[in-house]
Amino acid sequence: MALHHLRLAPLALLRVAGLPPRASSRLASRHHHHLLFAPPARPWRLLSPAARPRALAAAAAEADGTGDGFFAEDTTSWGSLGVSDRLAYALRGAGLARPSLVQASCIPHVLTANDVIVAAETGSGKTHGYLVPLIEKLCSKSSNTEDDNSQGTAPGAPDIVLVLCPNVMLCEQVVRMANSLLDESGEPLKSAAAVCGPKGWPAVHPDILVATPAALLNYLFDYDPEKRRRERFMRHVKFVVFDEADMLLCGSFENQVIRLIHMLRFDEKLLSRALDAGKEVSPGSDDEYHEDSDSEGAEFSGSDEENEGNLVRDRPGKVENSPAGARKDWGRVRKIYKRSKQYVFVAATLPQSGKKTAGGVLKRMFPDAVWVSGTYLHRHNPRLERRWIEVTADTQVDALIDAVKYGLKSKDHDAPKRTMVFTNTVDAANSVSDILQRVGIPCILYHRESSLEERANNLQSFRENGGVLVCTDAAARGLDVPNVSHVIQAEFAACAVDFLHRVGRTARAGQSGIVTSLYTEANRDLVRAVRQAEELAQPVERAFSRKRSFRNKLKKQALQRQEASLA
Repeated sequence: MALHHLRLAPLALLRVAGLPPRASSRLASRHHHHLLFAPPARPWRLLSPAARPRALAAAAAEADGTGDGFFAEDTTSWGSLGVSDRLAYALRGAGLARPSLVQASCIPHVLTANDVIVAAETGSGKTHGYLVPLIEKLCSKSSNTEDDNSQGTAPGAPDIVLVLCPNVMLCEQVVRMANSLLDESGEPLKSAAAVCGPKGWPAVHPDILVATPAALLNYLFDYDPEKRRRERFMRHVKFVVFDEADMLLCGSFENQVIRLIHMLRFDEKLLSRALDAGKEVSPGSDDEYHEDSDSEGAEFSGSDEENEGNLVRDRPGKVENSPAGARKDWGRVRKIYKRSKQYVFVAATLPQSGKKTAGGVLKRMFPDAVWVSGTYLHRHNPRLERRWIEVTADTQVDALIDAVKYGLKSKDHDAPKRTMVFTNTVDAANSVSDILQRVGIPCILYHRESSLEERANNLQSFRENGGVLVCTDAAARGLDVPNVSHVIQAEFAACAVDFLHRVGRTARAGQSGIVTSLYTEANRDLVRAVRQAEELAQPVERAFSRKRSFRNKLKKQALQRQEASLA
């Protein structure tokens, strides 16, 4: 029985679960299976042969995996990675005394001019892994500019770091993390601002601009185009980060991201032409970026629109000069011009099988990029305790309540306890919330039908006070909530990406955690495949590689049940 249908369940079913008649939701089970796997320790792997000057990163990659598997070895410090004393001071002030393994592996590469692809498990420190070296580059450029000015030379153009994120909450989180790195005067080393949701273009140009693709396109084309400031902005962007790259490069974001890459590489195209002709190209030259016959027109959409998962979709925009049947693809992005920008791609899930997967796209489009991959990418984290519980319509409510109560138990009575309960739909989340409230367990809701303000307030309350957060996959990707001790799948994830991001909300930053997965008979084959992959220390996505087959099988079973009931 689906969770949201429990509101209409007969009173007898609800009484079986020990709930008052008005209780509304579902889930349960008594078959507790503990699965504790620890795959053999593997070091961080540098997968690309492209970059060689990486002694420190290689040293981190050759670590023997001792300790908690999160922090780099004791001999690795911020300074040894090439980070200045000023930035190291700011990191210590933010509570980051030591670099993590992923940071030790990727920072030296980002400090070079290489394009870098960081694919590492959730909670491994990827955000600081790109923020730290890029802020270091900006600080170095500022210092060099000041020295040049003191000698009477013309000041250099300000470099900009552009970070693209798939949702508003992640944009604001990256901004908070960047602005929390303070110098001795208490001011951010480099200013960061977000362009997303209701936020307009910042009045003061930030050093780090964080945006959703749709919002950035909107504001770029409204940004004084007659003064050619859009071209100047693109020229000043020297570092481009794609956070949650697998989501940005595929699906509903693909056309927006391709469009932005066209614009970014148009600047590189001008640079190539200028260097070949021995000329100098300025932003005011006659070569201005315009969107040609196989691109959409300049008018894009009025604002961000969100779908499930807090992901920004583009509303239908006005398409100009676009012939029928024309569509944008990666083909026009493939030509490599003289490089004037550095690209960094970051993801916790990055499938590489197939040309249309995010990993496959990156292999073709950025063949010389350095790949840094984590030990437990797509794999079971040994710091996780797994609990697998098969449920039926009669036991699911009871199992859910037991699972939540299990997570609220803690030996440390002073620390706030945090449990995240995931459902597949908004209706199911509302139903689970109703059930928990009826049995006296307070909880907080987080899903797409809540306003951005309500979501932000609920998330902040959960961070500060703990408790139970009932959510959809809107809270599964990218959001950093520290010290989540328990994740419950009230409904089993439909795909490997959702599964990995859900379980990645706990056991972060070297800590331990518990994941309780409730599943039904319809999920039994899929769960068996997932558990087998974990036992063999294989990538979990192999269990979902036949996702379409599983989905078709579920649809067929549902149709058969419907036909049987009608008969």
